[in-house]
Amino acid sequence: MLQAFHRYGAHRGLPAATAALVVLGLLVWWLWPREEPPTGTITISTGAEEGVYYEYGERLRTAIARDMPGLRVVLQSSAGSQQNVARVATGEADFAIAAADAVEAYQLDRRPGHGKLRGMARLYDDYVQLVVPQTSDIETVGDLKGKRVGVGQDNSGVRLIADRVLQAAGLDPRHDIEPEDDGIRTGPNRLRSGSIDAFFWSGGLPTRGLEELAEKYDFRFVEIDTTIVATLHDQDDAFGYYRSSVMPAEAYPSIQRGQTVQTLTVANLLLTRADMDPRLTEWLTRRVINSRDSIGSHVHSAQLVDLRTAIYTEPLDLHEGARRYYRSVKP
Repeated sequence: MLQAFHRYGAHRGLPAATAALVVLGLLVWWLWPREEPPTGTITISTGAEEGVYYEYGERLRTAIARDMPGLRVVLQSSAGSQQNVARVATGEADFAIAAADAVEAYQLDRRPGHGKLRGMARLYDDYVQLVVPQTSDIETVGDLKGKRVGVGQDNSGVRLIADRVLQAAGLDPRHDIEPEDDGIRTGPNRLRSGSIDAFFWSGGLPTRGLEELAEKYDFRFVEIDTTIVATLHDQDDAFGYYRSSVMPAEAYPSIQRGQTVQTLTVANLLLTRADMDPRLTEWLTRRVINSRDSIGSHVHSAQLVDLRTAIYTEPLDLHEGARRYYRSVKP
């Protein structure tokens, strides 16, 4: 009888001991010193409000607010990659998204602050999209000769890549076409009105400005064939960031009607300067990677952000804060 009592008491004691350990663990977790999130104000240079850069920046700002409520994020719209790189290098912005070819061009030209640039993450690829009316007689890049063509704003990534594609097709961007400063902000409406015959765009898929155009105007894409990419690669190592790619049929379903489009892509990078606070940069890099799904539910391109490839930020060296983050999650 006494032994049974002891066994009964022991069994009753086990749940109590377990509960006590749980309470103790929670108390230690609550009282243990935790790293406070960064505070202050940062500026991120993005792109045109109709493009993916800006939309990504808006969603990233929301994600940052959840982890770092004391950090104020100011978004700057811009002409695109070339302006974004210059803003970060010269201290006008703290962070930016830019295409790898624009970063490389800035470095090769040894422009102000080029040596201060550092990478945080490779994000997603931009697709070059050459847009014409559905009834246009333009079938190849070479057919743009003599046409009015939107090649993007000065200091945009679109301008850089459009000029290079035209040259690879044997066209002089200043004399063989009538160049216009149209990009995703003005190009769609100017194409609809007949003010231009075509325009270039380089951006993630799908781009909001082209989705909106598809709702009210029947356009199509001109293919950029593999020989143009091969010509670019033959010119210089600096053109090695371009890759022949196929735009999937589901990017703009009502326009492509089940057809893929041959084109080229270039990687986008999140960048900053070497003098940026490593702790802040580590926190931001973590937020970029961890918010892939939440941002990707609104910005399709963000679904392609991948921890396994994010570390490859060529031509930029990794920022020390980003390096700390990647080391902390290394298997």
